Amino acid sequence: MHLGDILNAITEWALGIIRTLGYPGLGLVMFLENVFPPIPSEAVLPLAGWLTVGANAKFSLLGVTLVGAIGSVAGAFFFYGLGRWFDERRVRYLLQRFGKWFMLSESDLDVALDWFARFGEYVIFFGRMVPIVRSLISVPAGLAKMNIPRFAFYTALGTALWSFLLALAGRLLGESWPIVTDIINQYEHAVYVVVIVAVVGFFGYRLWQRRKKAVSDQPSVVSK
Repeated sequence: MHLGDILNAITEWALGIIRTLGYPGLGLVMFLENVFPPIPSEAVLPLAGWLTVGANAKFSLLGVTLVGAIGSVAGAFFFYGLGRWFDERRVRYLLQRFGKWFMLSESDLDVALDWFARFGEYVIFFGRMVPIVRSLISVPAGLAKMNIPRFAFYTALGTALWSFLLALAGRLLGESWPIVTDIINQYEHAVYVVVIVAVVGFFGYRLWQRRKKAVSDQPSVVSK
């Protein structure tokens, strides 16, 4: 079985859950989507939005927004707890032992923690609307020991907006709701490209820094 077949099977399972169980199924899927990112909220929420239309509607737009946010917040605390448990001390130890292989140092961690302390709320809010990031962004929040009520508030705000927009799109498109999934997939691919370019750029910059330092550290030869 190919990876694409596995992802399609996961998607069909998630869609079946919300069709069968209604709101509890939606909350469960949104919880699992944060713990296991391959479960696609970009497919689940537009379908839920479509199911808000008609006399036999299973959901309301407000209900999808609230339940989507509640499930996502619950899932986000899994990675938050993981980051909090792993602890800054362990990260520093790993950087001391293996950081040079990834061109990272403790000073990079200090910069990241300081940056997160200053802009953490914005990172959490906007990160909830970025594929993959919306799950993993909880780890540095836990690592930085971000205030739990603030973490929960901005997570709820970001996931509620994400849930509302995707559900609204599904409601407006009706039976054509899968179009939303296709658009979000293109968005995800663009995010992956940006991440890859950023990582390659980072390593290229660090290699340039190392070579520059090596040249400057060489003793100068004085001609006689």
